[in-house]
Amino acid sequence: MFDVQHWLVALPPIAVYLLVGGVIGVESMGVPLPGEIVLVSSALLAATGVVEPEWVATAAATGAIIGDSIGYAVGRRGGRPLLARLGRRFPRHLGPAQLARAEQSFARYGVWAVFFGRFVALLRILAGPLAGALHVPYRRFLVANAAGGLVWAFGTTYLLFTVGRAAEHWLKDISWAGLALAVLAGLASTWWLRRRAHRVESADDGSGLAVAKVAQPAAVAPGGQSAATAPHDGPVRAGNEH
Repeated sequence: MFDVQHWLVALPPIAVYLLVGGVIGVESMGVPLPGEIVLVSSALLAATGVVEPEWVATAAATGAIIGDSIGYAVGRRGGRPLLARLGRRFPRHLGPAQLARAEQSFARYGVWAVFFGRFVALLRILAGPLAGALHVPYRRFLVANAAGGLVWAFGTTYLLFTVGRAAEHWLKDISWAGLALAVLAGLASTWWLRRRAHRVESADDGSGLAVAKVAQPAAVAPGGQSAATAPHDGPVRAGNEH
């Protein structure tokens, strides 16, 4: 992340805003890109006065909303075959296991998966295409998408901006400490959100296994009765009778 930040410092502010919106927009279409890292690095730059926080947040929210909407349209047109192709192209991020967890989240939380998915790396990539493939009504999707994008973009930017400015005010003699504190705050919030997401995924996986065990059919014995309930006419003899 520090390498990204050092690279962003060399760019003019307008290029930073365009980069933030572009990376987050393409990520929201379903392509795995480090959108969160770019946003956090840009918010830390805003804390040092290199860029303006309101424009960083606006660029991030715009990229998120437009990117998700394009991903929705592509997913609605391409359907599940598109998701399968994405899984083959990016097996580590969008493989069958990841797609199954995302579908479980949609089945469990409905359109709220789009809102909260903005805070989870997997759903942040898959929310738009998956909602389109599942034919979620676009108006409901747009409301959840816009709300999640605005809260995520402005919340993340101003959280890191505020922490960084406060640290810089109280620790003027060691300015690096303000940056370190802001980074720790961002990492802590990300860790907490990912931990909650993993708990949800574990619960979904456990419920899926339980349903699979209950739904497993019993072996059928000759005559149409299950092996567990079929009557025995006598002792079972090993070998062939002559």
